[in-house]
Amino acid sequence: MNLLDDARAVISEGPICDACLGRPFADRSFGLANGERGRALRVAVAMADDEPYDPPEEQCWVCEGLCEEFDDWADRVVKAIGDVEFETYQVGTRPPPLVEENEAMLRDLTGLSEDAGEPFKSEFNREVGKRVGRETGAEVDFTRPDVQATIDIEADAVDVHVNSAFVYGRYRKLERGIPQTEWPCRECGGSGERAGEPCLYCDGTGYQYPESVEQLTTPPVVEGMDGESATFHGAGREDIDARMLGTGRPFVIEVEAPRRRWPDVAALEEAINDFADGTVEVEGVRLATYEMVERVKSHDASKTYRAEVEFDAPVEQAALDEAMAALEGETIEQSTPERVDHRRASKVRERTVYEADATLSDETHATVEIHGEGGLYIKELISSDAGRTEPSLAGLLGVDTIVTHLDVLVVEGESEPFEAEDFFRD
Repeated sequence: MNLLDDARAVISEGPICDACLGRPFADRSFGLANGERGRALRVAVAMADDEPYDPPEEQCWVCEGLCEEFDDWADRVVKAIGDVEFETYQVGTRPPPLVEENEAMLRDLTGLSEDAGEPFKSEFNREVGKRVGRETGAEVDFTRPDVQATIDIEADAVDVHVNSAFVYGRYRKLERGIPQTEWPCRECGGSGERAGEPCLYCDGTGYQYPESVEQLTTPPVVEGMDGESATFHGAGREDIDARMLGTGRPFVIEVEAPRRRWPDVAALEEAINDFADGTVEVEGVRLATYEMVERVKSHDASKTYRAEVEFDAPVEQAALDEAMAALEGETIEQSTPERVDHRRASKVRERTVYEADATLSDETHATVEIHGEGGLYIKELISSDAGRTEPSLAGLLGVDTIVTHLDVLVVEGESEPFEAEDFFRD
């Protein structure tokens, strides 16, 4: 059959609205809504058959009148979103099973292909979505919108999910003994109680350490963006007993269900620094994209460290200079350190030392600065970790050597900076 014959077959199956008439032919022509397409077909059939134009007066048996409710559902979606800030959105629909059965029946009765045109669900999403866009000025986004509205027609409900927002910056940890993220007490599992009594190990706090970089930075961001909670993502992490100084370590705070998506970032940075009260400080705070999380978690980064070291026998500056020169540019083989072997798979990794320098403060103490490839274990590079790291400063000197204090000075991208503009939002 030709197009008009197919349209006649659909019209003959009882009262059917223009949208349901046009939907099986949605792949014919462009720039038309299915309602416009259906009305044009109805007019064309009437003219071809020289019969009066007869629009349906009864409720459509296919959609049961739902195609007349696009405006109402769009209004409900906008109301459900409320005062949440957003610039991108997506509308999804759970259609009633009966409507989907009716649509399949229509195609079966008329001999139309089951995949001809488009399904009711797609039209409903699009038509309601267009109206939401007109009402709000927002843009549709099918990948990761700011808000996702799901219409459940049978339940007569609209569910709105607000996707996370992301804040990027660099932090400096100015005190030792602070982990990067929350560390629940291993004895009570974070509950703060054991056998109905306050946990003696954590003094009832539920934490192995009372503070973390996460706990000192996320609360002001959650408050400033009116979110429900937040997760901290760092570009690697320094040891608990190490400070993070210099240019700071890149991080992203992921704020769940934010009602404010575009806070004043300068005010946000100030609020974080006031809250952290000198223990941690941040800079370069910006609004970021979802992709920035993966970037800070997996982007190759080199690091520069400063270590205070102690030798168990006197060392001369010439010997120290010779050992550092031997390390510079060298590929280091490191077995998983003993101190983390209980929580990481045992394997041998190769990492490069880019630059190495050291200065004696007295014959048994020195300050060492090393710029190395990401993943280089600095403490073990210096101590040798009982021979698990080769070469090492201790091995080259033939003197037992330990790190007494460690600071991270620089964390930077190996091939490009973390601050690539594609990963930020205006």
